[in-house]
Amino acid sequence: PLMSTLIEFKVVDSLNNIHDLQPFGTWIRQDPGFPDAIFQGDITPAPGIEIKTWFPLATEMTARFRETQLLFQDHETSLLIISWIPEFILWGRPHVLDICMVSALTAAQARDSHYFNPPHYLVVEPEDTSCRTSNRQQTNVNGYRLQENRPARIQQAEAFIQQRGASGKTYSPYPAFQQRVIQPLLSHYRYRLDTNFAKMDRIGLHEIEQFKTAILNLNYCGKSIQEWSRKLFRLSREEAQYIMNLDKQQP
Repeated sequence: PLMSTLIEFKVVDSLNNIHDLQPFGTWIRQDPGFPDAIFQGDITPAPGIEIKTWFPLATEMTARFRETQLLFQDHETSLLIISWIPEFILWGRPHVLDICMVSALTAAQARDSHYFNPPHYLVVEPEDTSCRTSNRQQTNVNGYRLQENRPARIQQAEAFIQQRGASGKTYSPYPAFQQRVIQPLLSHYRYRLDTNFAKMDRIGLHEIEQFKTAILNLNYCGKSIQEWSRKLFRLSREEAQYIMNLDKQQP
């Protein structure tokens, strides 16, 4: 979290040092708020950047991207992923390996299409909270898994989707679709909130998958990033086993 915050400040500072943009306005960091950086000035709609960081020595790209498609229908918002590690693998200053920038709308569409599988998995839009103050507005989409155990109930839910034809199987973020397809399923069948929904590692966007592969194969200090990750994971397991053995030897 500390590194993510630091990188957000650095991104805004770097953008404000671009002299060609200075006559038109200024980039500012929003905390809280979406996106993380937004341009205040003479450009309409105002460009924005949502910033995600990825520490590739961890297990996966754990940052979540949950904002609804309806926030950026004009393609004014970009999703920026910054991959970094310590300069000397285990210590040192943060070193940026590479960046990936994609349209936030494209990423949200890929996410929703990847997860949506009615009736077994639903993507649910936030309520309309536009009349509330900015700090109380809801913008996050959620994923729900079907929890029915009886085959008859599952068949009923599947029949409901079949009755709606192709229009019920293709996701839409708009209220009419939510009321016609999503809400009846949520009301009549048991669903569980999926806490892993919208992890960047799982949304299936081609550009992000390419970026992940390039980073993991990148040679750094004599080994690929993936090799360093495996080696550190193996060392951590060996250390944990060593500590457990010491505990067993205690009287």
